[in-house]
Amino acid sequence: MSADHREQQPGQQGSRIDPHVGRYAHRAQGMVASEVRALFAVASRPEIVSLAGGMPNVAALPLEQIGDLVKDVVSEEGPAALQYGSAQGDPVLREQICDYMTLEGIDAAADDVIVTVGSQQALDLITRVFVDPGDVVLTEAPTYVTAINTFSAFQADIRHVSMDDGGVDADELDEALTRAAREGRPVKFFYTIPNFQNPAGITMTAERRAAVMEVCERHDVLVVEDNPYGLLRYDGEAQPTLYSMGHGNVIYLGSLSKTLSPGLRIGWALAPAAVRAKLVLAAESAMLSHSTFNQLVVRRYLDTFPWREQIKTFNAMYGERRDAMLSSLSALMPEGCTWTEPEGGFFVWATLPEGIDAKAMLPRAVTERVAYVPGTGFYADGRGRSSMRLSFCYPTPEQIREGVRRLVGAIEGELDLRDTFGSTLTPSAEGSHAPAPDLP
Repeated sequence: MSADHREQQPGQQGSRIDPHVGRYAHRAQGMVASEVRALFAVASRPEIVSLAGGMPNVAALPLEQIGDLVKDVVSEEGPAALQYGSAQGDPVLREQICDYMTLEGIDAAADDVIVTVGSQQALDLITRVFVDPGDVVLTEAPTYVTAINTFSAFQADIRHVSMDDGGVDADELDEALTRAAREGRPVKFFYTIPNFQNPAGITMTAERRAAVMEVCERHDVLVVEDNPYGLLRYDGEAQPTLYSMGHGNVIYLGSLSKTLSPGLRIGWALAPAAVRAKLVLAAESAMLSHSTFNQLVVRRYLDTFPWREQIKTFNAMYGERRDAMLSSLSALMPEGCTWTEPEGGFFVWATLPEGIDAKAMLPRAVTERVAYVPGTGFYADGRGRSSMRLSFCYPTPEQIREGVRRLVGAIEGELDLRDTFGSTLTPSAEGSHAPAPDLP
């Protein structure tokens, strides 16, 4: 019997591309490649100036000293470093994480911290513990693309709440919570990135934070506060964490991916005791234990290295790159373009002139040898076609200025096309509630 005939027998499901398609769980249908990941193959080409990925510039680390730390862990703690560990994380590292969080104004106990594989795993564990298929999760609009993927994978009903320059709209948040309660579908949690938001770069003001916490406490809804960029501030004053304003119903997520290295994959969740216990059980079932080796390397780094000074070094470097991005946008972007002006973090959110579709423009931009992330990847409902995320963390200031110049060339080409043939951005496309398609 031929292979083709076997594949096409009655009762079999699948295809020649994937013969297992009929076996997947329903939730696997929500697992799709993000638009950021889809761009990596293009953005990594040497002739492309990538304003797409949010990769930290780890070359600014003293790599020789980091290498010495690794050698010391092997030579002095090898048997322990290469052994199984706890799903909650190394206890000494958890104490150090609490010390780290004091820079954000958080007074925490190590027992309430669970170390995770980056803060992304913390999001997965929280969703695993709280969300059943069809449960409502609220997020800012736009929001972190991989959070959308995580919530979708667990079949959540993702609903967005708009932002302005001050952060999430507290009145709209109140309305969304009221509407969900009226439907008999209470919200499981509200997910927010209050500092230098990914992708918008916006920082929630102190007044808005108070209003958001008042709304969430009145509706008795859990808040998931994701704060990977909080110590990367270049202007302005630090704002209080939502955890410090109402920690009884806030889970706080932190990470060393932006202030040390994403390759070490050290993040954490700070949660109420009962929730933390559930997260530990979920972590045990997912991966048994963390990399003890990585934790001991980070533990030694935090114990012996002047890491606060290293954060200052990162801030000076990223601040210069942020300034190069903003000055180039101001000098070169065509009339009708707008953008955010972040006080820290990695990202600027730019909106194009009326009638220009950032997703449709991407092939032209790649031809101009520049890459960005179209805004559709940061919404669960297909919005964002007129916007894009621009990252300034990885390219040099000179590359950023050249990248913006190339981007402007692509925009001007689309403007000429629009003025000749009309808009490529239709109201139905911008307001569609269908999932945003992946890039080729």
